[in-house]
Amino acid sequence: MAACRRRLHTLGFLGFTFLILLSFHQQKREKVLHMQELRKQHIQEICDSDKEAFLEGKNSLEDMSRKEFDNFIVDDNYGIIYCYIPKVACTNWKRVMFVLNQKKLHLDLLSLPKDFIHETDKITLLSSFPRAEIKAKLKHYTKFLFVRDPFVRLISAYRDKFQGHNKYYYENFARNILRVYGNVPNPPWSVDEAFLSDVRPSFHNFIQYLLDPQTEKKPFEAHWRQMHRLCRPCLIQYDFVGHQETLQEDAEALLRHLKLENDIKFPPSYYNMTTVGSLLNWFKTVPLEDRRKLYKLYKEDFRLFGYRKPVEILDD
Repeated sequence: MAACRRRLHTLGFLGFTFLILLSFHQQKREKVLHMQELRKQHIQEICDSDKEAFLEGKNSLEDMSRKEFDNFIVDDNYGIIYCYIPKVACTNWKRVMFVLNQKKLHLDLLSLPKDFIHETDKITLLSSFPRAEIKAKLKHYTKFLFVRDPFVRLISAYRDKFQGHNKYYYENFARNILRVYGNVPNPPWSVDEAFLSDVRPSFHNFIQYLLDPQTEKKPFEAHWRQMHRLCRPCLIQYDFVGHQETLQEDAEALLRHLKLENDIKFPPSYYNMTTVGSLLNWFKTVPLEDRRKLYKLYKEDFRLFGYRKPVEILDD
């Protein structure tokens, strides 16, 4: 009898623990869903309050060029459209879209090399469809994007493209930045030579390049182009708006929303991710006036996606 009572007590304790865990996960899910509604509502309110700043003369999808849809990846199997923003977990989300496109949900996402996933022609872009189909898919498919603190994203882009051994970005951007802003009249011709000589643009040189009116005369390269200009959230109503700062829980919530939580496991964030806390250290070398100009350049991203103004680096 005593053994039976102990068994019942144990079962009761386990059942109680299970209910607590169930309640905890339910509350977590409700919190994420509530946050989604707040984010989408905020975007709509900001868009409505200042259409000129965000639409830039583009009043409908018809005003968008075909090239502007290159940042939208489509999966017709599940009816999903992902607008990717470089330096905002886009490698892993491209991996997700690849396995969906290829109907290979069993694949380990991290087994897909980074270079392959960015160069593959096996991902379907929205720009590959006729204009009528583009409009229909945007109307009926589930659309999502992920955003990030704009200044943190810039730091991440600088680290990735200019601090490492990157042939394309050295030849097409870094050499010119060194020559014009870095006081290096004759930069090394090859990335190998530059890497061995430890010659690379400083973070301030990169900011000077962004602030130069000549740079603005043509669209920014995608890794530092404003997020709202890549995904046009004032023209396209997104069903899910994820943030890099809450990447793991947002990814889980999105996969549940897409009914893919049992098929795909989103990879964990890597440990050396650029953080908001590192802003002060990065901007120490950037004069106050340039910091303020940079904020004006990315102000609409801060406003639209609910990121606070970084007063600690903008106030003297």
